Amino acid sequence: MDAANGRFREGAAMGEIKRYAFGAPFWVEIASPAPEVSRRFYGDLFGWYMYTLTIEARGDYSVFTLRDIDGPAAASMQTLADDTQAPSWSCYFRTDDLDATLDAIRAAGGEMLMEPVRIAQFGRAVLCVDTQGAEFALWQPLDSALVPIAGEPSTMRWVQLACRDAPEALRFYGEVFGWGSEDVAHAGSVYTNWKIGDRPVAGLVTMDERWPPDYPAHWIPYFQVLDCDASTERAVELGGRMRVPPGDAEMGRFSILTDPTGARFAVLAPTAEAREKFDTRAARGR
Repeated sequence: MDAANGRFREGAAMGEIKRYAFGAPFWVEIASPAPEVSRRFYGDLFGWYMYTLTIEARGDYSVFTLRDIDGPAAASMQTLADDTQAPSWSCYFRTDDLDATLDAIRAAGGEMLMEPVRIAQFGRAVLCVDTQGAEFALWQPLDSALVPIAGEPSTMRWVQLACRDAPEALRFYGEVFGWGSEDVAHAGSVYTNWKIGDRPVAGLVTMDERWPPDYPAHWIPYFQVLDCDASTERAVELGGRMRVPPGDAEMGRFSILTDPTGARFAVLAPTAEAREKFDTRAARGR
């Protein structure tokens, strides 16, 4: 959207992928108490550009783009209105019928945190919480203009839930999105890949005694990079903090970080095999 007239610049938010399957990770958005700090950090780390627009239901709404300010959309940002709220990234999942999916969330024991909002003519969105307190969001596209780019550096590559009760998470998201699951061994523990059909689309890790006891369940996005170690070092130079050092997993080499505001995210340099196997674009709809 153009900040002056509230409309998307033509081509500004177009991504390479036009269709995603129901339940596929679709979009990521940061809630930041310091938008200028976040803009500089992610701009320097990922090469993102940013423009800001005004939406009646949400106020200032910023879109991060690749390559230039009119490039394809990679993520978005909202300013935290309440300083008691923690900075965080929200992971959005695609639905063709937001109201029906909300009914499924309630039936499974989850809740809606706020009323659904319409983002101009482009989609409807709502923030929800699962039975363990992890927040996530739904996006129902109404127009093809706000479709994120994927499958290249500086874009969302993966999303992951960390919680204490994995069986409950499997039940909840299975009932809501119909996800299947597959367990894989990782670093002496079990990691679960959630699947749509035969394609992994999200991950699940159990929070054990290594986690602070009061740390809440949460979703985080993984952004694709060319070099995990170099990106991790750069993030720290820019004022971020390393929470989990670079290490190797089935997906590739990754690290978990927080930005200067405290929002948690990860960077991932996928292997060639993982770029094909762990590709949510392959889970697109008809």
